Amino acid sequence: MSDIPIVITMGDPAGVGPEVICKALSALPKTDRAGIAVIGSRVVLERADALCKTDLSFGDSGDNGTIQLIDMLTEGVADAPTATVSAAGGNAAYTYIVRAAEMALAGDAGCIVTAPINKASLNAAGHHYDGHTGLLSHLAGGIKPFMLLSSPTLSTIHVSAHVSMTDSIRRCTKDNVLDVIRAGNGHFKRLGIAKPRIAVAGLNPHCGEDGLFGEEDDREVAPAVAAAQAEGIDATGPLSGDTVFARANQGEFDLVVAQYHDQGHATVKLIAFDTAINVTVGLPFDRCSVDHGTAFDIAWTGKADHTNMLAAIDYGRRLTTSQSST
Repeated sequence: MSDIPIVITMGDPAGVGPEVICKALSALPKTDRAGIAVIGSRVVLERADALCKTDLSFGDSGDNGTIQLIDMLTEGVADAPTATVSAAGGNAAYTYIVRAAEMALAGDAGCIVTAPINKASLNAAGHHYDGHTGLLSHLAGGIKPFMLLSSPTLSTIHVSAHVSMTDSIRRCTKDNVLDVIRAGNGHFKRLGIAKPRIAVAGLNPHCGEDGLFGEEDDREVAPAVAAAQAEGIDATGPLSGDTVFARANQGEFDLVVAQYHDQGHATVKLIAFDTAINVTVGLPFDRCSVDHGTAFDIAWTGKADHTNMLAAIDYGRRLTTSQSST
């Protein structure tokens, strides 16, 4: 295990982040906890620890069996309402993420693992981003990242994510699709797959059916796949979106390039809702996350399931110990 810790950000204190962090850390062997630091607010984490009966202790260094905590009690967090949108919650979540990015850019964090934030709270606090990905992109200097969902049997990387369907169609260009194929190929090579098998989903039903249902697949997607193949990438497509994910889930492909948010997200969440995680590819540091939201409907009831957080921590450990491909 690397001496540089995995850093977990607490997310919105009003949501389930503090609970799933406490439950996940409690489930880990103490030797694994030693390689983790949490960025959050002590008062909130201790409240979650008591609620979940996880019997954790938080310390500055993580010595003597404690969890290393970088305590950042932002104004209003202790008294902020739970399970609801608030500017205080959004500002706290923003503060934790900024600190984590600073550490990662300085080489003091091996990977950032993020608990969920609430986009409405983030924007209510005056931080106008589409979520983690947009904020981390800004903090990294405007580098364009890619959203990848990973599960035990199916992984997808997206040409577009948090935009309207109209914008998704506009973003389905040869250059954008090729960039995503390259990013996915590089990521999976880094994880130890020498020649990743990448399927590229079509944008339109049946990949446009020779232009009958749209021309984007012939005009933009197919040339991107051809260009990737010319670079030595094992890319196939465009393949019809109604079958390609099933084929990948059965082991035919290592990764599917999804053309828009719901094409990739709905499929992965259907088959691996509790174990899929979100990975941001293309930043100058590693980041992965639980693939669920703040769940205000169950937040602070003790009901939140920590399986997803354990999967994110495990993936973060893989990234921390992996070697960048040449």
